[in-house]
Amino acid sequence: MVDLATKSLVHDKLRFLITVSGVAFAVTLVFVQVGLFLGLMDNASLTIEHLNADLWVTSHDTKNIDFAHTFPETHVKRVRAVPGVARADNLIVWFMNVSLPNGAVEGTEVYALEDFGRWNFPWKISGGNLEDLRRGNYMFLDASAEKRYGGPFAIGEYREVIGRRLKIIGRSEEAKSFTTTPLTFIDFTLAQSLVPSELRGNTTYILVKLAPGANVEQVRAEIRRRLPYNDVFTGKEWASRSRSYWVDSTGLGLNMYLTVFLGCLVGIVVVAQTLYTSTMEHIKEFGTVKAIGGGNADIYAILGKQAAIAAVLGFIFGAAMAYALRPLIYKIDLKLVIPPQLFAIVFAGSVVLCLAAAMISFRKVASIDPALVFRN
Repeated sequence: MVDLATKSLVHDKLRFLITVSGVAFAVTLVFVQVGLFLGLMDNASLTIEHLNADLWVTSHDTKNIDFAHTFPETHVKRVRAVPGVARADNLIVWFMNVSLPNGAVEGTEVYALEDFGRWNFPWKISGGNLEDLRRGNYMFLDASAEKRYGGPFAIGEYREVIGRRLKIIGRSEEAKSFTTTPLTFIDFTLAQSLVPSELRGNTTYILVKLAPGANVEQVRAEIRRRLPYNDVFTGKEWASRSRSYWVDSTGLGLNMYLTVFLGCLVGIVVVAQTLYTSTMEHIKEFGTVKAIGGGNADIYAILGKQAAIAAVLGFIFGAAMAYALRPLIYKIDLKLVIPPQLFAIVFAGSVVLCLAAAMISFRKVASIDPALVFRN
């Protein structure tokens, strides 16, 4: 008896196409919006996760990794003296201006360490040797600079950073920030000399690697005791704090929820309207089902199958469209992250929402009089 569902659904092929398209549009919108949100959040903590420090020492009340504040670089000596600390290094994160060959001036986010190799950072090198950064006015530039700066660059070229001519001796890949500002990697001392008024004698973070078997909370408590005017976070806490800042301060989370809500609303309205119209056009057939002994459960099964078919096909086409958009989104220097969990959630949501949309038709057919089939 449930076979009636497929026959009545595909009877009007145009309406069936509109139904599936409505679900597909909603699915695509959800995938793209949530995927972009996850991509931005991934960028917000990408460098934190790749630096892989057990603890981060920051200035008091620093909101995220991009907007750093300075404190004396000598604090690292106190951290190194804490029992359980295997390694501790200063890290500078600072925004600077870069003069381009075409005369334009763009921003760059500088990461400066004394020893990049010790932290395996940056994590993907496509040219150059990080050890050479210590030997002069040199820089590594991430490949994302080509999109932001409007053209390719080559190892061996020069760029002016705050008026200082630096030679590009290496190239990294995949190192990005939430702000999409290209990342530059230079020696710690060089960074201090570029902005002496704020950075000379100072740092912005201390990276801490614990010795095997060391207790994280005990080490953190001791660092806090020795540096009472600094904050100390675990790597996971600092990554979460950096992501949360952008969600809370920019309204990014609210924007995502509103877009997802609107996408779901569009899907529900389209499915509800088309299923209801189809039900009304086949109201006598449903009356026949009741006249030959079928109950409301049989009617619900028919409408439920129609909703499920629309949900499954709409999800397949919507997911395919979202994946087709990934290369286009990547070209504008954004990232679309679609984890397996999101697939499961969106699929389940599509089925549930389509079944909910079919409830309007459920209510209508529940009151059908079987005698309707014998009327002219």
